[in-house]
Parts: sequence; structure tokens; C-alpha cells
Amino acid sequence: MKVLTVNVGRPKAVEYTDAPSGTTGIDKQPTDQAVWVSDPGPKGQGASGVAGDAVCDLRHHGGSDQAVYAFAREDLDHWESELGRPIGNGAFGENLTTSGIDMSSVLIGERWRIGSGGPVLEVTTGRIPCRTFASWLGQTGWVRRFTRHAVTGAYLRVIEPGEIRSGDPVGLVHRPDHDVTVEMAFRAETIQRDLLPRVLAAGEALHPELRAAALKYTAAQERTPS
Repeated sequence: MKVLTVNVGRPKAVEYTDAPSGTTGIDKQPTDQAVWVSDPGPKGQGASGVAGDAVCDLRHHGGSDQAVYAFAREDLDHWESELGRPIGNGAFGENLTTSGIDMSSVLIGERWRIGSGGPVLEVTTGRIPCRTFASWLGQTGWVRRFTRHAVTGAYLRVIEPGEIRSGDPVGLVHRPDHDVTVEMAFRAETIQRDLLPRVLAAGEALHPELRAAALKYTAAQERTPS
């Protein structure tokens, strides 16, 4: 398992973003420089956890629980075939393009150390597709198509800060004792709401917004007469 490339984005003015600034940082490009990764602070205040990377819509992106976004090169290759066009590393807005990691089966709360003595990152949830993502790719019906496929990449929080370089190995340092995968969490949040009670097994590692939704759904189900 390794990081193929570290990708950072600069603010770009576009017509299709929901960000109040009218800009987006989704156009991320690989860098050959070492990049510092740290906790950016709470959502709405902190942006990307990757130094030099732009997050323009702080309402929906960035913050401690979405500090870093990783997507597998193997899954980009799938979409290259499906869409019939080249898709470069960073094209899905990911900070880390990885190799050798099955992003759908990683567990919420799983922790990776990047490189030798680099940062420790913890998986929190999958990525919900948005209008900016669809417009950036120029794909009509993209949000529905991406959601059906349910291979979303993984958002990560920073447990220990450090530097990441393209080519760094990814080491598994903790794998929780539950079955809540990124794919399950995504499906629970989108097209299979009946899975919401099950994702609570991930505990405090689960993205707090999804945890709150799961608690609310579960409480409502318990109040509903059988």
C-alpha cells in the first residue's frame, strides 16, 4: 500500500460552485514536494489538513473530520474505462491518490501511518458527491451514478501531524473490531438508511454528522410501534 501522489488545489473561479466565494479547490494537481499534514480545526473554521491545499466551501468541506481525502488509483482506472477518457491523479479532488488499498472495505476508525515517522490518519467516512463534482467532470447524472457505484474514497482526520511525499508507503497501525466499512457508512447516509443503526458500532471514530444522523434515525425507529 502506498501514496502514488500527493495532490493540492488552488482556488479557481467557476460558475458551478456553491461556495460563497464562487471558487473551488477541486482541481488538485500532484506535487513532488513534501507536504505538511495537520488538523485544520473545526468544520466551518478550518479548511484542508494539507498545507497549500484550497478548500473553498467551508460549509460542506474541510475541517478536522474531513482533513484529508484519499481515493484509489484502481478506482480512478475503473472510471477511466466507464467514461472513456483519461483521469489523472487528483482529478476527483483527492489529496492522496493511493495504490493497493481497497477503499470500499477500509473500516471507519482504521488508522494509517504514512511514510516512516509521517502522520497518522484515521478513516471517518466516505465522500458524498455534490454539484461541483458533477460539473467539474462535465457529467450529467453524475451524482446518481457515483452514488449507485458506492465507491467513494475515504475522508480522514489527522491523529498525528507530519509530512507526506508522493511514493510514501501506507502502513496499517490500527484496525477496529467492527464491520463498519466506508461503503456501508456511505450507503447508510444515502440510499440504504436502514443501515444507520449498524454504523453506530464504529463509535466516536464515525464522522460526527453521520453519527448524529444515525442516532436520530435509531431513536425514531425505537419510538415507532412495531
